[in-house]
Amino acid sequence: MVGKILIVDGVATNRIVFKVALSEAFYHPVLAADGDRCLHLAREVAPDLILLDLALPDRSGFSLLGQLRADPATREIPVLALAGPDEDDMRLLALQAGADDVLVKSVDIQSLLARVRSLLRGRESYDGLAGEAIDTAILGLAEAPTAFVGPAVISVLSDRNEAAHDWRSVLQQVMPDTILIQSREEAILDANRQAPQVVPDVYLIDAGIGGDGLRLMSELRSRPTTRHSAVCILRRSGCADGTAVAFDMGADDVVATDVPPRELALRLKTLIRHKRRDDQRRASVQDGLRLATIDPLTGLHNRRYALPHLAAIADRAAAERTGLAVMVIDLDWFKSVNDRFGHTAGDAVLVEVSRRLKANLRADDLLARIGGEEFLVALPNTNYEDACSAADRLCRAIEEDPVQLGFATNLRVTVSIGLAIRGDDCGKEPIKKIVDRADQALMLAKTEGRNKVTVSKSAA
Repeated sequence: MVGKILIVDGVATNRIVFKVALSEAFYHPVLAADGDRCLHLAREVAPDLILLDLALPDRSGFSLLGQLRADPATREIPVLALAGPDEDDMRLLALQAGADDVLVKSVDIQSLLARVRSLLRGRESYDGLAGEAIDTAILGLAEAPTAFVGPAVISVLSDRNEAAHDWRSVLQQVMPDTILIQSREEAILDANRQAPQVVPDVYLIDAGIGGDGLRLMSELRSRPTTRHSAVCILRRSGCADGTAVAFDMGADDVVATDVPPRELALRLKTLIRHKRRDDQRRASVQDGLRLATIDPLTGLHNRRYALPHLAAIADRAAAERTGLAVMVIDLDWFKSVNDRFGHTAGDAVLVEVSRRLKANLRADDLLARIGGEEFLVALPNTNYEDACSAADRLCRAIEEDPVQLGFATNLRVTVSIGLAIRGDDCGKEPIKKIVDRADQALMLAKTEGRNKVTVSKSAA
């Protein structure tokens, strides 16, 4: 079985009915008859979803929702609440308290299962992002700093112009966010742009737009620009209920067109909150990937990035039969800088040397810090003469101006460079051998007096 679902209901018959339905759908039900048992099992079992009847024998469902959301161990567990068909106020209170959705107790099993699948997909996506994101506690932070969050953007998509303006008017009265009205064509055109002016946080899609609102949702989901936007389908009252299909096709919520404005606003706010939470996780993952390949002191690529990237450059050069040059660069007498002036001065030297190296290379050249004071440079599509000229230029750029350390202290810094070149007729030479030749040439430059470029003998 997959997916642990905690069923919380004070009526034994209801618990059994849900247990049977969820078991037949290959979920693993866990049962609780009251709020205390729910809190205990939520922490102990860590369910993937909680199915909660708002009428409990020992406390209100709203109170329980508040406790679940206040506990770091349970705050991200999706909660699907159940209320009576005429309990509009209870639905609103549950959404305000943190329920991800509220369904009527008489909901058919197929619609219930579709909503369960939808919430579990969202939970799985979040857990995947959370697993890849940077753990701020490990870094000594209680939690990540909270950036300013401005108003959200909600796009209303309908080919019924009057209805679209009515929905916007209603939402503007209960939400501080930006409400746009777009046609199907405008939404797709924006989604196809790599950098549109505005990417909506939520699409509110009329199920009947263009004859098939679900197809429009699928198109928006397929575009990189809009795939992470939330989607709420507006299903016209009195039409055949396609709620289960909508959820299974990727809708984040499905509501009837006659939904009370306050409830629609709460549902949209929930979607916005989840979307921005996931956006933060994605940004954290991207930052983690960047930090894993960037040297934090100099901002250059590190060894982890440089070696596989160098191999790719070499493969491309071999396939295109173009020349490739590799340099290994080492600061001269760098240990004495740390010994005389301290490691802060040594860091300043590394930063300045990195800046000068980068300023004297092309945009498509590879520059990386691969050791304490050692750098790697790869020059694709470069012949022997141009490679030697580039190496000499780097040597002069480091030597010609002293590095300023402050307090009127200027330090003359030099580098030694080992250069190896693979000509366009030597495409089969392994990249490791080229780097080894550059390394050996660097050692020779060191023994011959430093502050010079030595070319691997095999390169000439």
